[in-house]
Amino acid sequence: MVRPLIALRYLGPLLLTAAIWGQQYKADKAGAPPPEIAAGISQALDPKGFQISAQPGSPYCELWLRERVAAGPAAPGGSALGEQNVTLAGIPMGTLLGVIRFDSQGSDRRGQTIEPGVYTLRYGIMPSNGDHEGAAPQRDFLLLVPAAEDRDLNAIPSFDSLVAMSRKASHTAHPAVLSFWKADADSPGFSQHGDIDWVLQSKVGDIPIAIIVVGTTAG
Repeated sequence: MVRPLIALRYLGPLLLTAAIWGQQYKADKAGAPPPEIAAGISQALDPKGFQISAQPGSPYCELWLRERVAAGPAAPGGSALGEQNVTLAGIPMGTLLGVIRFDSQGSDRRGQTIEPGVYTLRYGIMPSNGDHEGAAPQRDFLLLVPAAEDRDLNAIPSFDSLVAMSRKASHTAHPAVLSFWKADADSPGFSQHGDIDWVLQSKVGDIPIAIIVVGTTAG
């Protein structure tokens, strides 16, 4: 689904830069997960996080992914959404998959403003109702939830509950989302796709995944 990415090595400096129309970004190692999150969530994260910076060196965000994740049946309400164009159907919708910290004002895939702070990342599936046609080729997304509002690692909120939780991150009628999907290959890296999208490819547990960390869509 995505083009091959620049190789990323955990044991050395990550100087993954590329020219971008209007802006450059790079990925480096992040520090420890933020203290704002619940202890149980922090312990479940891979300590090898990623720091994304806008060049020439302005911090944008830091991101930590879950070290292990178990597959399971669809969360309550998930089956009603269907599995067409879902790349990670084996992960229950609502599962906590990571944490992100915006060091300065950020934005989500919709272009909504995200205030500086710490947010959990939970797996969501965009409804197949025609309202989001063209927003992405897949229906997998990560929904942002303020860390202060999300303290239970093992909670599996329903779709409606997850959307309500995420509205507290966007402060709009829409949840705050990042485009997310199962990657075609295990090729960790960070690179530009198209004119404005910057894609981080890594793993959640043993599953290769890709996230558009920077970039918006009109969909």
